[in-house]
Amino acid sequence: MIKERLASTIGRRDEEPNIDLAKEIIHNQDVQSIKELVALLKSKQNEVQNDSIKVLYEVGEMSPNLIVEHYPEFLEVLKSKNNRLQWGAMTALKTISLLIPADIYNNISTLKLVVDQGSVITRDNFVAILVNLIDQPAYEAQVFDLLLNQIQDCPTNQLPMYVEMAANKITKDKILPFRQVVISRMNEVEKISKIKRLEKVLKKLS
Repeated sequence: MIKERLASTIGRRDEEPNIDLAKEIIHNQDVQSIKELVALLKSKQNEVQNDSIKVLYEVGEMSPNLIVEHYPEFLEVLKSKNNRLQWGAMTALKTISLLIPADIYNNISTLKLVVDQGSVITRDNFVAILVNLIDQPAYEAQVFDLLLNQIQDCPTNQLPMYVEMAANKITKDKILPFRQVVISRMNEVEKISKIKRLEKVLKKLS
């Protein structure tokens, strides 16, 4: 059973067993183990849930095609009260968002609702999803608006990272509103290093 390979099952508190398992699954293109891990997301043991989602999104980072068909399960897991499971599911969705942009976009309101109530890591991965989707002409305008909203409302600590993530995807017609939002938040940033990161992006887009 795949459960016996998980870190918590073998008494480990680090993630190495989960990462090693993910690499093995990728090497073997082991779709059966993926199915078992997805089933374990419904386990009554939080540790098993956490380990399972970790393995799944590690697989997704390196071989998203192995987990893409399970996106409905990841969407369902977003409703979990287990915070680690919730942001892990958002991470998994990020890894497959380029493979199924339409399915992700059609559920974008669900993702946004989770972000409004979730952790910083959940938001980080949601922003990454938006950055992935903004290249899709059918969704570009709506996704840009969502991305601007995230940059407008995100914690100050996350601001430089989000601006940097988005900058390379901003088309000429959207540079002005993007710059305006970034400039509007500059006075909130206290750390010089973060201010310099923002200034670098603004200079690049000037």
